[in-house]
Amino acid sequence: MTDLLYQHLDQLAGALPGYRAQARQLADWGTELAAVLGGGGRLLAAGNGGSAAQASHLVAELVGKRDVDRPPMSAVALNAETCGVTAIANDYGYAEVFTRQVRAHGRPGDVLVLLSTSGRSANLLAAARAGAELGMRVWALTGPQPNPLASAAQRCLAVPAADGKVVQELHLTAVHLLCGYVDQALGVASERDGGAAGREAAWAPAVG
Repeated sequence: MTDLLYQHLDQLAGALPGYRAQARQLADWGTELAAVLGGGGRLLAAGNGGSAAQASHLVAELVGKRDVDRPPMSAVALNAETCGVTAIANDYGYAEVFTRQVRAHGRPGDVLVLLSTSGRSANLLAAARAGAELGMRVWALTGPQPNPLASAAQRCLAVPAADGKVVQELHLTAVHLLCGYVDQALGVASERDGGAAGREAAWAPAVG
């Protein structure tokens, strides 16, 4: 039991130096995403399995809040649309479950975030292509590079860990950091992130 604990923590610790270098880009992601959402844009997110949970977590923090109360932002977890996913999979095949939703909800300039430990999921690759065709900003959280999804995305944070569990755990960290940087860019970050704690935000997305 103890060996399993130490083995897992050692794998996590081993991935952190490379992850730290990758995660520096999240500040730029957050600034860009804040501009998109503050201008009336939308974020779409998708993943499979554990990565689906991470995509839903990202959306929950944007529509809800991370730390400080602020107006909700437009974000949709495509994997959470149970009726849509099953209907599309039944009628068009599982590779299309996210593509049709991207084409339905995505608009030029919106952000599409795709999460995959392998970077090889056919449905996410198809969604990335659809998003690019629509003029969306396609971002990916993946495992180690090279992988097809990292190549298909305009921005990619690739976690340098061979174990998918470690990749997913650091993807969750990336989700928390990204949302923190969004709030910081909007001027609503908490005191521990360099903003004003407990202050209700005056910011609201533009209507467009």
